[in-house]
Amino acid sequence: MVSTPIGHLGDFSFRGVEVLGRAAVIACEDTRHTRRLLTHYDIDRPTVSIHAHTRDATLERLLDRVEAGDEVAYVTDAGTPGISDPGGLLAERAHARGLRVVPIPGPGAVTAALAAAGFPADRFLFLGFLPRKGTARAELLRAIAESAWTTVCYEAPGRTVALLRALAERCGAERPGAVARELTKMHEEVRRGTLAALTEYYGAHPPRGEITIVVGGQGGKAPMTAAVEDPEAVVAELAGSGPPAAAAKELARRLGISRQDAYRRLTR
Repeated sequence: MVSTPIGHLGDFSFRGVEVLGRAAVIACEDTRHTRRLLTHYDIDRPTVSIHAHTRDATLERLLDRVEAGDEVAYVTDAGTPGISDPGGLLAERAHARGLRVVPIPGPGAVTAALAAAGFPADRFLFLGFLPRKGTARAELLRAIAESAWTTVCYEAPGRTVALLRALAERCGAERPGAVARELTKMHEEVRRGTLAALTEYYGAHPPRGEITIVVGGQGGKAPMTAAVEDPEAVVAELAGSGPPAAAAKELARRLGISRQDAYRRLTR
């Protein structure tokens, strides 16, 4: 699982270059995108596309190669594999077959944005891309509003103002935040201010490129219950306590995980 630059090609690690250079095959989200990185570092290895709609049979054939002794590398289009890309599923399937999964650390927009935003980061929430609408979006906005911790999420440029406006409404106009745009690239920008001020600014200056939004925690509020509870104890408490869907919903709320992960924990 090889982390790749989120923008500046100079951020690629020596170890990452070595691993890709000796891999039997490189699995990637977009072979054309990855080819630019490989060309820059003079790496000539075969590639195969692994994306959100890849069939199970393709994943299993790739893992067959690992089982046969081949070294297979997986790279996302940018950043650390497994975060908002299909890498997590590939790693899960590998573990299920008893195969070794090796992380090659490197760049990530989450940690880069946290470092530049200047908010407390000893504990933080990462929510990826929020749903565009509906109950799931409302629940996550509520979680951000109530959290004592810094929260990080991704958003598409065309929906950034709408999300900032929703955050200002739920968290309060004066809640501090930051927008990190095009991190490590030529037009990099990190703008910090209140959620109201950020909404106004980007309403007048529509953002472009990759967007990461950081929201400061609610001052003076105790950490969310999910952080201090023993996950296994919560699973044991809720298992068999009622309809699986309802139990999974409650487990997701208390542990701060997705309902899919919660359901898997309750039924394993």
